[in-house]
Amino acid sequence: MTIDAANRAAVKRMMEARPVLIGVAAAKDVVPGMRERLLLHAGPPIRWDRMSGPLRGAIIGAVLFEGWASNEDQAVELLRSEEVAFEPCHHHQAVGPMAGVISPSMAVYVIEDATHGNFAYSNLNEGYGKVLRYGAYGDEVLAKLHWMNEELASLLREALAETDGIDLRALLAEALHMGDEGHNRNKAGSILMLKALAPVIARVAPTETAGEKVLQFIGENALSVLNPVMAACKAMADAAHGVEGSTLVTTMARNGTDFGIRVSGLGDDWFAAPAPTPDGLYFSGYTSADANADIGDSTITETAGIGAFAMAAAPAIVTFVSGTPQDALNASLEMYEITVAEHKHFTIPALDFRGTPTGIDIRKVVELGVTPRINTGIAHREAGVGQIGAGLARPPIEVFENALVAYAERYDI
Repeated sequence: MTIDAANRAAVKRMMEARPVLIGVAAAKDVVPGMRERLLLHAGPPIRWDRMSGPLRGAIIGAVLFEGWASNEDQAVELLRSEEVAFEPCHHHQAVGPMAGVISPSMAVYVIEDATHGNFAYSNLNEGYGKVLRYGAYGDEVLAKLHWMNEELASLLREALAETDGIDLRALLAEALHMGDEGHNRNKAGSILMLKALAPVIARVAPTETAGEKVLQFIGENALSVLNPVMAACKAMADAAHGVEGSTLVTTMARNGTDFGIRVSGLGDDWFAAPAPTPDGLYFSGYTSADANADIGDSTITETAGIGAFAMAAAPAIVTFVSGTPQDALNASLEMYEITVAEHKHFTIPALDFRGTPTGIDIRKVVELGVTPRINTGIAHREAGVGQIGAGLARPPIEVFENALVAYAERYDI
C-alpha cells in the first residue's frame, strides 16, 4: 500500500466514525487500565518535577478529591513519594481539557463509536471560574466536584439510560452551521446537548429542585458539550490510528510543558518538544508574562478536523481569541494545505459547505513549513489562578520533523 493509499484509508476511518454519547460512569469502572493511585493527565508523559503550575495544582486537587491526603502538604508529600502514578489520558482512550486530570472515582462520559466499536472517555466540565482543570483545588472547587460526581453524574447517567444516546457527529455537524467551531466556541453545541437531555432529566429527576439545579448548571455553562465533543474526536482519531504506512496525525496534546503528537503508522510513540505560549487576548490585569505554556488534550478537536480548522464556520470566535472574521476564514483555508481530505459530515457554510480540512499529513507540514492552527484557552502559570485569556497557538515544527525522520527509518525510505 502506498503512503497516499494508507492515508486515504486512515482518514476514511476517521470520517466514518460515528461517536455516540451513551452513558456516564466512574472512571475506575470503565476506563481501560484505570486503577487505584493512578491519575491521568493531558498531553504526553511527564514527571512530577517537570509539571507546570496548573497541572501540579490539578494533580493535588485530585489527590484531595480522592481522600488520599487531607491537605496540600500531605498531598505534595504523597506525590513526591512516587506512590501515585501519572499517565497520559491518551494512553487510556481518554481526554481532558487543560490539565485534563481524571482520577479513579471521577465520573466520565462514555462515548461509543457506533461504526467501529471503539470507546472513548472524558471527564465532566466544571464551567468557568476557579476549577480543577486550571489547577485550583480550594474547598469550593472540591465541593463542586463532589456535587458533580454525585448529583450531576447520577442524573446524567439515568437520563442517558432512557435514550438511544446522543449522536455527537450529528450534533457537531449542526453546531458548525450555528456558529461553533467545536473547540473554544461551543455555545450552539451545548444548547443542542441541553435540548436533547432536558426532557429526560426533568422526567427522571428525584425532585423538581434537583432537576432544576442540573439543568441550570448545564445551561449556564457554554462549555458543557466540550468534554463529550473531545471524547467524540478521540474516538474518531483512534479509528484512524494504527494504519500501516500512514503519515496521518492521530494525536496532538499538551501538558503545559511539552507539546506531543502521535502518528497513525508509527504506533504509540510520542514526538514532543517544548509547548509554545499562545498568542491572544488577555483578561483585564493579565499579560503574556502571566501565561503558562499551552496545555490540554483539546487539540484532539483540530486533529479530527474541527476547532481552528473550522474557524471559517465561527467568525464570532475572533472576539475571544483575537483577529478578524477574515482571519477566521484564512485559518481554515490554510489548513487545507496540510490535510488529506475534506470532511464528509462537517461542512462550512461560508465556504459553500465545503468539508472541513481533515487528516493532518506530517509530510505536508514539513514540506510547506505550515503547522496546524489551534484555538486555545490560556492558563495562568501559577496553580489555581485559572483562565486568563484565550488565543491561538501552533505546535513546534520539530515534532513533525522528528516524526517524519522516525517514519523514514521505520519504513526504510
